[in-house]
Amino acid sequence: MPRYQAIRGHFWRQEKVRCSLLAVSSFRAVASGKGVIKREEVKIKAPIQNPEKIICLGMNYVDHCLEQNQPIPEAPILFFKLPSAVIGQGEDIVCPDIVKELDYEVEMAIIIGKIGHKLKESEAMDHVFGYTVAHDVSARDWQLHKNNGQWGLGKSFDTFCPLGPSIVHKNSLSDPHKLGIRCRLNGETMQNSNTEKMVFKTASAISYISQFMTLKPGDVILTGTPPGVGLFKKPPLFLKKGDVVDVEIDEIGCLSNTVR
Repeated sequence: MPRYQAIRGHFWRQEKVRCSLLAVSSFRAVASGKGVIKREEVKIKAPIQNPEKIICLGMNYVDHCLEQNQPIPEAPILFFKLPSAVIGQGEDIVCPDIVKELDYEVEMAIIIGKIGHKLKESEAMDHVFGYTVAHDVSARDWQLHKNNGQWGLGKSFDTFCPLGPSIVHKNSLSDPHKLGIRCRLNGETMQNSNTEKMVFKTASAISYISQFMTLKPGDVILTGTPPGVGLFKKPPLFLKKGDVVDVEIDEIGCLSNTVR
């Protein structure tokens, strides 16, 4: 049963009183400078810290297929990353000693907001909450050579899925498929493309995935990377300890992590 408290002759629900007093106290603390925390003292965690599923699309940019001399897929190529790989803005990407070919991949991530199964394309966008920036860190040696061609192991080391710095609601974007997307390594641009070059865009990707599994709120879908990854540089360019990688998408944000 709700409890009430009298203030200035009026009765208010105690829950509202507490919230109002907290808001006033917070405002006074900020105004006085006592409640201000320096940016360098704050660690921003991933906006989704323990998703049930992280589903990834491979070879989902036309220009990324071209740089590999591969045909454009007729259906989405799916693989998965483990939730334990998730880190946030400013956290370190840890390169294990057994990894010798560490690569970067900027990606746009879809955040599911409503449960759905066997969705039509026309229904898919109703199940999207928003978007964030993702970094599909990849151990190419374990992805391509040391695990019999199964991608998952090379994609799922701890810290190999930075997400953030925040989630942008779908209605806040002008068009999720007309956004500049880029990756910088130590300040130098490595990848620079546009989400309009995706092969399978949000609605078609969600519809396809939902034929195989139920999508739930908080599930994350990585939508593939554009060209310019280190694997296809001549000679190949792999990450080393101390490198700073910035992955950025217009209207969504910039995510920065250091390799350790």
